[in-house]
Amino acid sequence: MDQLFNRKYIIQGLFVLIALILLGKLFYMQVVSDKYFLSANNNALRKIYTYPARGVILDRNNKVLAQNQPTYDLLVTPNQVKPFDTLSLCRIIGIDTIEFRKKFDKAVAQSRFQESIFQKLISIETYATLQEKMFNFRGFSVRKRTIRFYPDSIAAQFLGYMREVTPTDLEKYLGYYKPGDYIGKGGIEKKYEIDLRGTKGVTHMLFNSKNVAQGSYNNGKMDSAAIAGEQLITTIDSRIQKLGEELLAHKVGSIVALEPSTGEVLAFVSSPGYDPNKLVGNNFSANYSEITANPNRPFVVRPIQGGYSPGSAFKPLDALIALSEGVVDPNTTFNCPGYYVAGNRRFKCEHVDGPIALRKGIARSCNTYFYTIFAKLMTKNGGAYAKQQSTYEDWQNKVRKFGIGDTLGIDFPGEKAYKLFRRADYDKLHRGRYWGNTTIMSVAIGQGEINTTPLQMANIMAIIANRGFYLKPHVVKVIGNGKGIDPRFKEKHYAGIDARFYEPVIDGMQDAVNQSWGTAIESRLPNIIMCGKTGTVQNSRGKNHSVFIGFAPRDNPKIAIAVIVENGGYGGAYAAPIASFMAEKYLTDSLSGRTIHGSTIQMYKDANLLPTFLSKPFRPKTKTDSLLNKTDSLKKAMPVKNKNTNNAFNKVADKPKNNAASK
Repeated sequence: MDQLFNRKYIIQGLFVLIALILLGKLFYMQVVSDKYFLSANNNALRKIYTYPARGVILDRNNKVLAQNQPTYDLLVTPNQVKPFDTLSLCRIIGIDTIEFRKKFDKAVAQSRFQESIFQKLISIETYATLQEKMFNFRGFSVRKRTIRFYPDSIAAQFLGYMREVTPTDLEKYLGYYKPGDYIGKGGIEKKYEIDLRGTKGVTHMLFNSKNVAQGSYNNGKMDSAAIAGEQLITTIDSRIQKLGEELLAHKVGSIVALEPSTGEVLAFVSSPGYDPNKLVGNNFSANYSEITANPNRPFVVRPIQGGYSPGSAFKPLDALIALSEGVVDPNTTFNCPGYYVAGNRRFKCEHVDGPIALRKGIARSCNTYFYTIFAKLMTKNGGAYAKQQSTYEDWQNKVRKFGIGDTLGIDFPGEKAYKLFRRADYDKLHRGRYWGNTTIMSVAIGQGEINTTPLQMANIMAIIANRGFYLKPHVVKVIGNGKGIDPRFKEKHYAGIDARFYEPVIDGMQDAVNQSWGTAIESRLPNIIMCGKTGTVQNSRGKNHSVFIGFAPRDNPKIAIAVIVENGGYGGAYAAPIASFMAEKYLTDSLSGRTIHGSTIQMYKDANLLPTFLSKPFRPKTKTDSLLNKTDSLKKAMPVKNKNTNNAFNKVADKPKNNAASK
């Protein structure tokens, strides 16, 4: 009997214990923990994301290049939509009922239960009208965001643009972005995406059965505020960036300007360009297609992707190596009869210079002089082919120290490295046959197997301006409130040539600009000593390309520059004057006329050198040809605007054939 009594109380105790456990669990679920509440109220509790303001992009003088303006997205959750007046909504947002059905079907296909974008980038005016009637449109909501605005409509390729994320972007950034979000594509917007984008905010909003917001859940304890993106101060000077784009209007080409002492990029011009505001808003797709269809390829970022043989602009570098190797000194003199003979080949020079040494050889761009010093370089260890090939390998390694043959590592996406042949490349090209200096003589004057970008050309000038070193080019000065740039952009990189060898080369570059018989006389600046070198690049599909590299002033240089004008003729025709206008604007914040031939800046701005495409566009493959007759290049290249324009440019075009200014 006692045993039955004990069992009774044991069973009762178990029931009491189980009841207490269930009550405790229910208390935890309803009072202590939010987990089950949130699950049960999934349709009433939504995460509302707040998009941060994207970081503003400024030039080096704090002038705004890219800022934000408000816009709104209309969102839809299909399973929450109840019958309503669709025509009313269509009228507000500016679509028809057919378009409405397409958008709604797309949202359903994506998910009936998740929010997706129904209409992007609604204006403030449309939003104001929509907000008044939002209660009629159950299942729809509005989310605020910002889009880019470019006040001066400049530097499109430099800045880049924003575009909707792709599946690849969603995977790459580990869930930060959602379908319909925007991300930087190209340029600064892409390279510094993480700094510029900021951090999204989130509000856990409660909605009642009528889809009316009831306020933030749990007094906002689970919410987080949006954090604006970091401001970027770039190295670009918008004054000369804008000027460069005006000078290259109606032309294909590039301008890169650097500050030699820091490696900061002052101008980054790629032409043809486009208005960056065209790639903002609901007309993005149509405008993107229009820009893509341009046969001159505006989306090619020519400062870092355009491949050009440097031509005669390579000669100062060649002279530096020859001096450092001791095969010549500044007074070593060779005879120029108007040609150079290498084996059974005869290479033409543009003029007969007679006895000529280094300084005048650079200023007059004498091919014979540079063929000769290259031959001496290649045979200094012996004339046998094996010796020459070994010497060439050593020579091209010295050229590489000037930043040719590989990327420079700029903080900008898409930089290309163009080819500089090694010994193994020539071995492969000639398939085991002997080769030596007479086989590769074109390299002496910057043609043949040398290709560079405009950035690399400008960097060579920075090295010469600094008398032997460079800092890696970069486009951002400051991130946020004083966050510095990557330390690698403050390291000096030496070209391996002693500083004493630079002065005689710079003497020749000074004469090229400032002597009446120099090849770049039209780029002479009042009260500023500019040093430079012209070049001409042969274009097998059209007129020659005009090239100029230089720096100013000679002492304590502030700007190094490279200019490429496709179809511009010889180097002194377009590239040299354009470079001088850029340098003058940067150094003095003013512009003067060019008195030598009476040309004006407006004449260069107005000149149209765009190629005419008869069929599909070509992708130019260029090589230099400093042996061509260039005396009539400018006459052919420059369109006649009026009587004065014609006369001014004829003065250049009608120079005698043996005048070095035609080089």
